[in-house]
Amino acid sequence: MTVHIAVIGGSGLYAMDGVTDIREVQVDTPFGAPSDAIMVGRIGDIAVAFLPRHGRGHRVAPHEINYRANIWALRSLGVRWCLSVSAVGSMREEIEPGQMVLVDQFIDRTRTRPSTFFEDGVAAHVGFSDPVCEVLRGALLEAAAEIDVPHHNGGTYVCIEGPQFSTRAESNLYRSWGVHVVGMTNLPEVRLAREAQMAYATIAMATDYDCWHESEEAVTVAAVVATLKANVSKAQQLIRAVVPKIGALPSSPAFAALENAVMTAPSAIPEEARARVGLFLDDTEHHQGNGGMA
Repeated sequence: MTVHIAVIGGSGLYAMDGVTDIREVQVDTPFGAPSDAIMVGRIGDIAVAFLPRHGRGHRVAPHEINYRANIWALRSLGVRWCLSVSAVGSMREEIEPGQMVLVDQFIDRTRTRPSTFFEDGVAAHVGFSDPVCEVLRGALLEAAAEIDVPHHNGGTYVCIEGPQFSTRAESNLYRSWGVHVVGMTNLPEVRLAREAQMAYATIAMATDYDCWHESEEAVTVAAVVATLKANVSKAQQLIRAVVPKIGALPSSPAFAALENAVMTAPSAIPEEARARVGLFLDDTEHHQGNGGMA
């Protein structure tokens, strides 16, 4: 079964009403093992892949997630549309815990995570000014309005390294940057999705006000989990509503992200590198030359 749509999130997203014909798929990748087996099922007559980024039982910390293996594995199944479902802290008074933000920008504050497929013998520079696919985000906005799920249109997600929550000084710094939500998982995931020529959009579920909100209690895991569980049913509703819309989408600019982006001449790409990135290059007419870049 070829799968064009994937949801990366928690296990509660595939163990939900409306998902049928569920089976496990194990994928070996050049980057090691993904976070878990990929669950493939159907919503209506549309095949959807589900991957718990922390593994079932939440075994993998944000900085330990093998993001490259996860994205490579999904792309190898045929995925081109990728929905991220992520718990976040709210950095704005108007974004209340329990609400969703359909973000359109990211700031990367991670430090130790491999963030590209293109290294060790092959170089590429994809455009990333607009990291979220607006075609996919538009489908999410339409579905959220139709089912009346409380949500905010647009916003900036700052991704921190974790696994600790922010200090109060950091939280206030991010607010001064105009950030809307803070999380630990969407980078480098969104970067790698772009390199894999996959359309990507995030359903950011606010679980708390982070520590900037001095009238609230400090962030605790217990509080986050309680709100997260309440948010899961909303995320499930949104996924069921948006999948048919995604199935009808014709294309995304992200599908051509590597066009003119690969700097390395095809004949100069080592076999080891081609084994890692050939999955993304097979349908790409890429440009030879240095594009004016040093």
